[in-house]
Amino acid sequence: MTGSADHVTAIDTPALVIDLDAMERNLDRMATFARRAGVRLRPHAKMHKSAEIARLQVAAGAVGICVQKTSEAEALGAAGIADIFITNEVIATSKIARVATLARALTARGGRLAIAVDSAEGGAGLHEAIRRARAELDVFVEIDVGQGRCGVPAADRDPNAALELARRIDASAGLRLAGLQAYNGKAQHLRSPEARRAAVAGAVAAARATREALERAGLSCPLVTGAGTGTYMFEAASGVYGELQAGSYLFMDRDYAENECDASNSHFEHALFVLTQVMSVGPDRAVVDAGLKSHSIDSGLPRVHDPAGRRCFAFESGGDEHGILRPLDGAPLPGLGETIWLIPGHCDPTVNLYDRYVGVRGGLIDGHVERIIAIDARGAVT
Repeated sequence: MTGSADHVTAIDTPALVIDLDAMERNLDRMATFARRAGVRLRPHAKMHKSAEIARLQVAAGAVGICVQKTSEAEALGAAGIADIFITNEVIATSKIARVATLARALTARGGRLAIAVDSAEGGAGLHEAIRRARAELDVFVEIDVGQGRCGVPAADRDPNAALELARRIDASAGLRLAGLQAYNGKAQHLRSPEARRAAVAGAVAAARATREALERAGLSCPLVTGAGTGTYMFEAASGVYGELQAGSYLFMDRDYAENECDASNSHFEHALFVLTQVMSVGPDRAVVDAGLKSHSIDSGLPRVHDPAGRRCFAFESGGDEHGILRPLDGAPLPGLGETIWLIPGHCDPTVNLYDRYVGVRGGLIDGHVERIIAIDARGAVT
């Protein structure tokens, strides 16, 4: 049972629950930060995969959203989101054709589509598809600023790689050279502020050198975009980045919460939980109904959260359908049928396991279900 106005104890488990009050405070804090810092905010919707939540972010001041997959862009575009940046490379001919079709559809609605490119082949494929579709597409040259994944070498390592690609894009009818994609994902979970600051300093230097190389060659570089929840304050202060792509700030998973805070960092609260129920009790353990199919463990197991702050449990994996609670500090075991709140280790892949969020208003102890929120791009991995 999960209907509007139901008490939180009536939610069927396992369930993916948003504390709406906490989420809205996080939403406001990041929007306020970006506004005061004078940078654009384009949150990464690959985290929440929800058109309703994306609309809340845009209403709070975001210029649009980011996604990583063509199918994510299609799902959120079909649900009404009009300004989307695919911050990833698309190479397959079939996907490139879908990108062109979506670009034409968004432009017709007064919106825009952008994409990242790191190869001449990728740019050429997009040019041909856009020409056939009679569409327009914004293109960001992706540079590798420390992630060691996608991206051409930045100009401080290779003076020609990004410049030559940018020239090709600039010369391609239908493609608009929009700037540089410069994201360092490895920096996001470095635990100390000093380590994160140093990693971003390297990214800033690489992005600055590349932007200057393009400008010396007579090419426009309107925007450098990147940043994540772990480092956004450093990119914002750099004078190089003009747009932030942070996403996890909205929910704050267990892994991000383990970062040491910087003095310039906004405080974000846990707003995403997996609600689970005790289904069996043994002499030294309680077993809940949230196993590996209910939460991702790529960043570690979830943490048990007691809203009342009275009891402490360790969580152990019990397999696909079960989790095991062990009492700590002499805490009594929970009773059969009792509900338990879990903070996921990594929000993005956990969200992708569910079709919907249960939005709770008034807190996790005495709150009620306010609304159900669709996860429109759940399973969108192509």
